[in-house]
Amino acid sequence: MLLISKTYWLGMPFNYKGELPPGTSCSPVYLQAHDMRGLHGLFYQPPEGQREKTGVLVMHPRADFTRHYCIPGFVAAGISVLGLQTRCINNDTTAIHEDLILDVAAGVKHLRDNGCERVVLFGNSGGGSLFAFYQAQAEKAPADRLAVDPAGKPTKLQAAEMIPADALLAVSAHPGEGHVLMGCIDPAVVDESDPLASDPALDMYNPDNGFAPPPQPSQYPEAFVARFRAGQRARVERLDAIARRYVDEAREAESEYKASKGKLSFSERQAIGRRAAFEPVMTIYRTMANLHYTDPSLDPSKRGYGSLFSERPDLMNYQYIGFCRQVTPAAWLSTWSGLSSNADFCANAAQISCPVLLVNALRDKEIYPGEAKKMWDSLQGDHNTFLEIDAEHYFEPEFGAQTAPDVVKLMQQVVPWVQDKA
Repeated sequence: MLLISKTYWLGMPFNYKGELPPGTSCSPVYLQAHDMRGLHGLFYQPPEGQREKTGVLVMHPRADFTRHYCIPGFVAAGISVLGLQTRCINNDTTAIHEDLILDVAAGVKHLRDNGCERVVLFGNSGGGSLFAFYQAQAEKAPADRLAVDPAGKPTKLQAAEMIPADALLAVSAHPGEGHVLMGCIDPAVVDESDPLASDPALDMYNPDNGFAPPPQPSQYPEAFVARFRAGQRARVERLDAIARRYVDEAREAESEYKASKGKLSFSERQAIGRRAAFEPVMTIYRTMANLHYTDPSLDPSKRGYGSLFSERPDLMNYQYIGFCRQVTPAAWLSTWSGLSSNADFCANAAQISCPVLLVNALRDKEIYPGEAKKMWDSLQGDHNTFLEIDAEHYFEPEFGAQTAPDVVKLMQQVVPWVQDKA
C-alpha cells in the first residue's frame, strides 16, 4: 500500500535543485567530534576571490542535509557552507541530543579553522531545536553545561570545545522532536506490545469522534480535543516510565556485576553481565495522529490536508515510516520525549544571546502558527527577526517541478539578514 506523500517520490524535498554557482568548490570532509565519533559532510566554498568571512553550518539530527536547498544561494553570495551529517544519519534509534551537539561543535570549529570569522547556524525543521540546544550550551561556561543526559548518563559537554555561533536561522523549525511527537502520538494505543489494540473513544480516525472520510475536513468537539491531548501526554508519561525502568534495571545490574567481582563463579557473574549489557529497543507504534492533520479549524493556517508524510494519515499511522518508530530508552528520553528532552527550542532560545531569524512557512503541515508564535515569544532581545513566507515545510515546489521559486524567495531575504547580522 503506497501512502507516502508525493513530496518524497522524487527524492528528498530538502535537496537543492539545478546546478551550483559557477566556480563553486565542493570538498568532502571527515571530522571527529570531541568523543571521537566520525562525521562526514560536504564543504562548499565560492571562488577564492569572492569568499566572505562568513560560513554557514546546516545540519539535522538524522536527515542528510549535505545537499540542502540553502547551499546555492549562500555560495552565490560569497558565503561558504558546510553540510554536515550527524553520527545518527538516517537512523536516530540511538540519538542522544547531548551527544549530537558535540557533532555541531565539530562543524562550527571546522568553519572557524577554514577562514570563517563568523559562523551562522541554519536550522531547518529538526535542525532548529538541535542548534538552539547547541547555542544555549555553547554560550555557557563549561562548568555550567549539562552534566548528565535525561537518562542520567554523564555528558562530555563540560570538557568539549563548544564555540558559540554568531547567529541562528530557524527555518520551518519546530519546538523540538519531543514536542512534535507529543502532538502526533496516538493516545488510542492501549498496549505498547499490541499496536492494533485501540480505545475507540480516543481514536481521532473514528467517525464517532468527528473524523470525516479523507480528504473532507474533520471537526472534533472541544471535549474530545481535551481528552485526546490529555491522552497523548499520558501515553508519553507511560513511555517515559518504561524507558526509565529499562535504564534503572541496566544500571542496577551493572553495579551488581562490578560488586560481584571475585565473589561469584564465572557463570554466575556472566548471567548478571548479560543483564547489564542488555540494550533494549523500544518500538513506538502509531505516531501519525495529530488532530491538525485533518481538522483545519484547529490553529488555522494555509496548510493542506494530511501530514508532511502522507495525505492519508489515518492509514499511514499504521505503517513503518513516521516519527520515532524504534528507539533505545536513553534516546527516547533525550530526543523524542516531550517531557524529558533537553532539545526544547523555547527553553533553549530563552537562554541564547545571538541574533535569530525565525521563518514560518504558512503552508507547513507539521508546524502551526500557534507553535511559531510560542517560539518567537521565547526569544530574548530586540535583535531578532520574524518572517513568514507562503510556502510548504521545505519550500518545495509542485510535484515534478525542476525549480523551487519559494526557495529563491526565502534566500532573497535570508542572505541579506545574514550579511547584516553575522
